Amino acid sequence: MPRRARCVTVEGMVAKHALDTAEAAAVLDEVAGGLTSVWARAHNAPDVPVPATQLRALLVLEHGPVNISTLAAELGALASSASRLCDRLEASGLLLRDPGQDDRREVTVRLTAEGRALMDRLRGRRREELERVLAAMAPAARQALLWGLSEFHQALGPGPASRALEHDALEHAAREHDQDRERPDDPFPLPA
Repeated sequence: MPRRARCVTVEGMVAKHALDTAEAAAVLDEVAGGLTSVWARAHNAPDVPVPATQLRALLVLEHGPVNISTLAAELGALASSASRLCDRLEASGLLLRDPGQDDRREVTVRLTAEGRALMDRLRGRRREELERVLAAMAPAARQALLWGLSEFHQALGPGPASRALEHDALEHAAREHDQDRERPDDPFPLPA
């Protein structure tokens, strides 16, 4: 007698393997290291011209121009530290400062064409690596993962919190990238 293929839905698969939130958090914490490694490999390449702490600022600016105060808040830093970070990025040709229209003290920062090109290149590398990993997964598992990540992203809510995953991954990359270099002038020291 031939076997009939079963249709498994994401909801059915999730209900079958339901974990409480503490167990789910532990599993997610464990597997997040793999995703973080994908980010770290893309961002730690020898041709990336900036350390991970500066890359965090570029990720914020990738979403559009912001003023220095907003950038500082996104990075969890003082405005003076964010301003010094912008000095270095501007000297590298990756960032431009625009004076405010109403108040010249209100400076907006944005990516230059070179900065956008760097971010596009890094995004391409991340996506290539993710494609490689996703290709090794069963299609149903891929769909379940994407559904779960979409739900997770919605639960984060809008604004800075939704970019927390990007920043956390970059902090991990920063530790790997900068662990053998002392950076006393770094305005965004990361915990070891």
